[in-house]
Amino acid sequence: MASNVFGEELIVCSSEPLTGYYRNGCCETGVDDLGTHTVCAVMTDEFLQFSFKMGNDLITPRPEWSFQGLKAGDKWCLCAGRWMEAYRAGCAPKVILEACNEKTLQYISLEELVVFSFH
Repeated sequence: MASNVFGEELIVCSSEPLTGYYRNGCCETGVDDLGTHTVCAVMTDEFLQFSFKMGNDLITPRPEWSFQGLKAGDKWCLCAGRWMEAYRAGCAPKVILEACNEKTLQYISLEELVVFSFH
């Protein structure tokens, strides 16, 4: 079982929309997840526009991938690197710490994540 950034059991990030690299609702990762989709983030319009401008369109539905598109308020497992890019650009979304995989700490400090904790 995967652990979160506190070393506890990883909780579900979102089942609607269904998220996670493995589309199981959790921000689990493995050797085949080259993007390290470990950050459970709460989408904002600002972040979604930033991601779109960076070449990752999370807004447009893609039925062929069973992807309905995201909107502000949706929870989604983001790549740790993309979250850091948004952080540096001043538009990082809030995170649900208990649903962020412990692997996130290889890229982002717990102190940085805590500042963006969603309550």
